This record gives sequence, structure tokens and C-alpha cells, in this order.
Amino acid sequence: MNASADARFDTANLYREEMYTDRRVGTVRVLVPIKTDGTPDAARTTLYVGQISVMTPMGTLPISFELPGKTLAEALEKFADGARVAVDETMTELQQMRREAASSIVIPEPGAVPPAGGGGRIRMP
Repeated sequence: MNASADARFDTANLYREEMYTDRRVGTVRVLVPIKTDGTPDAARTTLYVGQISVMTPMGTLPISFELPGKTLAEALEKFADGARVAVDETMTELQQMRREAASSIVIPEPGAVPPAGGGGRIRMP
């Protein structure tokens, strides 16, 4: 894959990013649509994305989620509910991944006899 050929900006889909935080719970990213000259693009809607970090036994897990709303105030009102849903969905996905990983481990039955000559291709002289 030639990275330089694939690294083109989608100039019809540019956004300016603003970030707001309460320095306690999380952040809200505001994605303001802009034109290629940097002026606001009123034909597209502003997007709001909430972000929180959850501590897990393996470290911090960042979680992002879209926030509905036409203004920053509306998005902030919906932050707690959006975070709760995103955390629940993430934990469900992690549990499913854990179940799938556990079910892929093959444990021989007690008393099972290994194949004659061993199962690998390495031969001892």
C-alpha cells in the first residue's frame, strides 16, 4: 500500500475541532464544519463527541460517544446519559470478546492420547 497516494484530505468533509473539559469527568469535542478557506460551512451541522476514560485492570480505556444536540449546552446536558450507554456497550463488548477468547482454547480430554509421532514437524535426531 502506498501511503502517500492514500493520504488525501476529503476537502468536502473538513472540520475545525474545539475541545472543552471540566478537568474531572471528561471532555466534549466540538467538530465545526468548515470550508477549505477556513470559514464555517453553514450547510452542514456541528458534531459533538463526548470522551471519558475508564480504569480497567489493564489500564485506562478511552471511550468516545456521539452527543446529540444542536448546541454545546444541549450536548453537555446529554453527556451523562451518553457516557452511561457507551460504558455499558463497551463492557458488554469486552465480556463478549473474553467469552470468545475463552471458547477458542482447546483443552485435551482427560486420558487423551497424543497422535503417534507427535503433532509437530520438529523431529529429534
